[in-house]
Amino acid sequence: MICSVYSFSVTGIEASVIKVETDVSGGLPGIDLVGYLAGEVREARDRVRVAVKNSGFHIPAKRITVNLSPADERKGGTGYDLPIAMGILCALEILPVELTSGYGFVGELGLDGNVRGIPGILSCVYEAKSKGFHSIMIPSSNLQEGAMVEGIRVYGVDSLAEAVRHFTGEGGELAASVPWEEEEQSEHDEDFLQIKGQFMAKRAAEIAVAGMHNLLLTGPPGSGKTMLASRIPGIMPRLSFEESLELTKIYSVAGLLPEDGGMMRKRPFRAPHHTATIPALAGGGRTPVPGEVTLATHGVLFLDEFPEFQRGSIEVLRQPLEEKKIHVARLNGSVEFPARFMLVAAMNPCPCGYYPDRNRCSCTPDMIRRYQGRISRPIMDRIDLCADMPGIRIQELTREGGDSGDSSAVIRRRVESAIDMQRKRYHDAPFRFNSEVPGSLTDRFFQIEDRASEILRTFAENSGCSARSFYRIKRVARTVADLEGSDTVESRHMTEAIGFRIEEDCYVS
Repeated sequence: MICSVYSFSVTGIEASVIKVETDVSGGLPGIDLVGYLAGEVREARDRVRVAVKNSGFHIPAKRITVNLSPADERKGGTGYDLPIAMGILCALEILPVELTSGYGFVGELGLDGNVRGIPGILSCVYEAKSKGFHSIMIPSSNLQEGAMVEGIRVYGVDSLAEAVRHFTGEGGELAASVPWEEEEQSEHDEDFLQIKGQFMAKRAAEIAVAGMHNLLLTGPPGSGKTMLASRIPGIMPRLSFEESLELTKIYSVAGLLPEDGGMMRKRPFRAPHHTATIPALAGGGRTPVPGEVTLATHGVLFLDEFPEFQRGSIEVLRQPLEEKKIHVARLNGSVEFPARFMLVAAMNPCPCGYYPDRNRCSCTPDMIRRYQGRISRPIMDRIDLCADMPGIRIQELTREGGDSGDSSAVIRRRVESAIDMQRKRYHDAPFRFNSEVPGSLTDRFFQIEDRASEILRTFAENSGCSARSFYRIKRVARTVADLEGSDTVESRHMTEAIGFRIEEDCYVS
């Protein structure tokens, strides 16, 4: 007898339907699995056989063939254990096949028959809903995650025996829907008020967040670069429902969701060490998994000691910084991951870190040139704002009171107002922030006064900046105007945007 049940394969952060066909016939006893399978799926033969036996069901001495279709799509992971077991039980007529119609199954089996959680459940449930399944059965440990999707019944089971009892009338635990609640924006322990001085750098961070621009912080050791970067999430707006779902999908596939399995409600702050490899940043593996550029989606990717990263690791940022996505090509296929992050990089101006203070810096011009040359011009072209952070004197650190600028809550309100202006401006466009507007469309969406255009043209001609830098200055100026609530980019907005670009002149190619 041939029986078919359905499961799901996760590629990237999206899932596809897999048909699990099972045939029981005479012949040499055993279980054969076919369908372009990874090693962990082939091993399911022994896991399923023992799990079925220990769950109280008898497998007769017959030949059982299980095909995972489509046969030309590689299947990896351990989520096929439960559907393979259910297909075998249906083919053996232990479970009526008509009862499983309209169901999807995902889950790993232990040898004792228990169903264990797997990554990527949220993507599977979404795919089941979109393909018209009325129900899906998943591990109980993933129940909270599966409940995020409305419009489909999600059942959680702890064991194979419980899954079978669900179809014989004893039921299974139905997931309760998870209401969406925005993150409570309380006063952060890490606040911009704690940063002494560095007003220009804090202003640059505010502009960067308001338009999702990339930011480079340059200064000697101890000037507060890391301290400032770690406080940037505190001035970012709340995650929207759509952003939270996409982020939850990413972290689910990566197996990094919190133990409660709830939705991601805070913007990520990823800070990989400078020894991070290309696959660690871009993603990869035999079955590609998200890298740091994807895990930082809708948040901040902070690269401290920027020049110390491997040259290849830095250059891999080119595509995601420009296209907000990254293609990972491997032998078994190509996967596209989202990479809509804000880059914040920090670096010292020279190997010792104290240039241009010649009282403390002994680096030669050639040493400084080689150090700064570790960051290529194409990468520098993709950074919108450069802010210098001079060393802080001890007197400033120990002085009581004084002006430390605005708190994170105050800055966040200004940022949210600027982003609201962008949301209205681009409501019919395929982009959301000023930094994403193609250069060819800036004249259409940006209203720039003649004097401001003249200032930009004069700067571009004198500095010899690239076309990419030219348009990035325009985008930053548009964000500065949004922070003031101005519909028109005026000369002062353009001048400030250029001021944060001039820091690039210290770069020696």
